[in-house]
Amino acid sequence: MTGLALVSCSKADQTNNPAGNQTANTNTASEVAVITTTEGTMVVEFWPEVAPKTVANFKKLANQGFYDGTCFHRVIKDFMIQGGDPLTKDPSKEAIWGTGDPGYKIKAEFNDRSHTRGVLSMARSQDPDSAGSQFFICHGNPTFLDHQYTAFGKLIKGDDVLEKIATTPTHPPDRPDKRMGVISIKIVPADSIK
Repeated sequence: MTGLALVSCSKADQTNNPAGNQTANTNTASEVAVITTTEGTMVVEFWPEVAPKTVANFKKLANQGFYDGTCFHRVIKDFMIQGGDPLTKDPSKEAIWGTGDPGYKIKAEFNDRSHTRGVLSMARSQDPDSAGSQFFICHGNPTFLDHQYTAFGKLIKGDDVLEKIATTPTHPPDRPDKRMGVISIKIVPADSIK
């Protein structure tokens, strides 16, 4: 219920904000996410036309600094890199990394966008409506995830960074040996990226 209320607030902010304030207008395709990591920078475009609530949620969390200081805690070469868990800010909680969320869940928005290399999608448990903040970026082409996970964007810059993170040595359970830190995720106008 909380997740729905937050999404409603975002939509209300959009409608009541004719000036086009970037933080309130969370469903514009003219914004991208700049993901600054310890391994370099990646830029992701969004697909609000197929997953508007998921895009709005990701932007809201990024604008709040929710992702800053987290890490990619699950890395599987030729499959994906997963991040977005607030528990990863604390290395002493490594045993429970992968279980954190923002305190609410969002409804799935399964769509026809295929899970190919560079696609940004929401991580979840077995319940389709259990996503909150955790996301993954496809390293391989895991099209078997299509229509089962909410794809909501795609990498447009930084494939070399994706490659570096996805191929880093790991130990069970798919944890990088070296911390693959997310320094920040910032939402910026697309035309500001060169």
